[in-house]
This record gives sequence, structure tokens and C-alpha cells, in this order.
Amino acid sequence: MKNKIIEVQNVQISISKQELDDYICITDIAKAKSDSVRAADVVRNWLRNRGTLEYLSVWEQIYNPNFKVFES
Repeated sequence: MKNKIIEVQNVQISISKQELDDYICITDIAKAKSDSVRAADVVRNWLRNRGTLEYLSVWEQIYNPNFKVFES
């Protein structure tokens, strides 16, 4: 896994590469919204957001054939 840093609006964000996929660090983005102590709270609240949950549910339906919509 290779890591590299990009800078977006004066914020350094880590990117990890694994095979053909790239992953961004949402904690780095959250640190830009608040201090680093509250970054976990920002991520936690984002994951509880209705839009995020709907997005993740659709993503699972597309990429996970064993996903059970009603159990989520």
C-alpha cells in the first residue's frame, strides 16, 4: 500500500493506494472542519447522516450480492 499526501485548500490529505483502488483519509478532511480533537466527532456525525446512510446502502446493493437491505 502506497501513501501520498495531496493538499486541498491548504489542508494536507493522505491518499492510500491498494492495487487499483485509491482511498482518501476522511479524518484528515474532518480535521480541516474542526480541531483534531473533534475530528472523530465530525466523522461520527457524518456517518449518522441520512444521506450518507442512503448512499452506503445503495453502494452495498450494487457491490455486495449478499447485502440484506431490510437488515440495514
